Amino acid sequence: MTDTTRRNVMRQVLAATSVFAISPLRGALAEEFAASSKIIEQWMDTWNSGHKAPKGALILGRFADPIYFVHDPITWMPNKGQEQYPTVTVPRGFITDLASIPRIFWSLLRPDGLYAYAAIVHDYLYWTQTTSKEVADTILKFGMEDFKVDRASITAIYEAVSLFGRPAWEGNKRLKAAGERRILKIFPTDPTETWGIYKEKLGVLEE
Repeated sequence: MTDTTRRNVMRQVLAATSVFAISPLRGALAEEFAASSKIIEQWMDTWNSGHKAPKGALILGRFADPIYFVHDPITWMPNKGQEQYPTVTVPRGFITDLASIPRIFWSLLRPDGLYAYAAIVHDYLYWTQTTSKEVADTILKFGMEDFKVDRASITAIYEAVSLFGRPAWEGNKRLKAAGERRILKIFPTDPTETWGIYKEKLGVLEE
């Protein structure tokens, strides 16, 4: 069924609602039917748009050094036409330093910037390596598009991670092989504590 046909169906439903509302049976039942039609129309608009916004507010904690942890899970979901890419959920407690983005762009990736959400999803994919590097870089681009980052910045950052992100990818692989973990089980309470010291404590990281 095309979008135009769906719209026609909705017009017919709404027209029927109007007729029903002025019939002898008007009243609470007619109002309920009209409300239901409005809900259906809103759902159709959302479905037709094909856009799925990122899910979960970005709330970060920070160590004394510029290392952050995700306070609540965040999720990137593929939009219409991106179905070949996986949904990515960054879990509560994930440690991020934005290291998957070349250092030249770090000043743009402050935690309250438009880039931050997509950059943290990218950092998580670079750590878990559950996709290829190329897929992770593409999801970063899609994530920045979701937040309406300007096209020039999207292109520059995407090209940078494509060309220069390999050392971060390989570095994470080595750290994981050496036993490093990046998901907190217990959050720090001392604001003067650094990540380097905190991660050596027993029981604070997920196995």
